[in-house]
Amino acid sequence: MDLGLKGRVALITGGARGIGLADAERLAAEGAAIAINDIDGAAAERAAEGLRAGGAGAIAVAGDAANERVAQEGVAAAVARFGRLDILVNNAGIGIPRRRPAESMPLDEWDAMLRTHLRSTFLWSRAAIPAMRANGYGRIVSMCSMNFTGGGRPGVSHYSAAKAGILGFTQTIAKEVGPSGITANAIAPGYVETELIASFTPAMRDLLCRQNPVGRTCRPDEVAALVAYLASTLAGFVNGELVCMDGGRRDYWWGEA
Repeated sequence: MDLGLKGRVALITGGARGIGLADAERLAAEGAAIAINDIDGAAAERAAEGLRAGGAGAIAVAGDAANERVAQEGVAAAVARFGRLDILVNNAGIGIPRRRPAESMPLDEWDAMLRTHLRSTFLWSRAAIPAMRANGYGRIVSMCSMNFTGGGRPGVSHYSAAKAGILGFTQTIAKEVGPSGITANAIAPGYVETELIASFTPAMRDLLCRQNPVGRTCRPDEVAALVAYLASTLAGFVNGELVCMDGGRRDYWWGEA
């Protein structure tokens, strides 16, 4: 199936590993040139080198995704190198070091979570939209989470709030940019096989897999396939949507595991 991505240019934040790297690899396989942002500059460059070795055009744009200057310069670098920007994947994020009820949530942890997830989504979208308007084509895909769509997991109010904010932002800009040929959508994955899942105890992994109707966790390449579709010409009438990709389970009981 031709997704119409050959010759397109995509920028992925948090793209040096995990879901972001899988997104970059899939979009490159479909013929897109790739700009990879990551706070780990060396990892971003290694990821770009890997894509170039496979024949794709790719650059690294290192820096903190929640920094306004980094976002502006990252978009400018992609346009300078490839002549355009068509696709933005807002994937940058941080993990949850510990669960805390809202009443004992330190302000710095709250601020860091919203800064990395929500602020970065705003900054890169704001920077990318003018370049997309110039093309008459644009696709913005942002990552939400089942921790929000499942009704909120206790102990992660900052994460749930950030992801809820991303959805509200996505649905609003979808109306603003739609007339310019730009769409904005969000994906809410379930548990995906990343470094976070690798850190789970065998008991935790078994518990979450047994509760999921599909009986397993999600693979990064499965998320990337959905990203590629939403970035494609085929998804031109999909706008302002949240696509849940969680195997049919959004709320888990963890017991004492």
